[in-house]
Amino acid sequence: MVVVKRIVADLAAEDVAAVRQFYQDLFGLDVAMDFGWIATLTTGGSAPVQLSIASEGGSGTVVPTLSIEVDDVDEAHARAVEMGCDVPYPLTHEPWGVRRFFVKDPAGNTLNVLMHTG
Repeated sequence: MVVVKRIVADLAAEDVAAVRQFYQDLFGLDVAMDFGWIATLTTGGSAPVQLSIASEGGSGTVVPTLSIEVDDVDEAHARAVEMGCDVPYPLTHEPWGVRRFFVKDPAGNTLNVLMHTG
């Protein structure tokens, strides 16, 4: 049997530098590799492999491109607002035990930024 070592989300973007900078500014990610046409960002740590398959994003929302769990969703939301980002779904306590908001990156990808509450 094949063992999955990691799954990397690959986001299409015409302006790789702008989208890279967005993720660096909003989430404090580090550049692990940057060839101009592709950049890989990391936290430097290891994360479990997870793959979600959904017909909707919960509470009637669209399915987001990525879900990004953070330790302080209020701080991430404040940073997104300060950066002037498009926030199509407001900071919300959801009945399944998360506090989250959606934000669009410069390439138009919808991010589900969340923190578990319970």
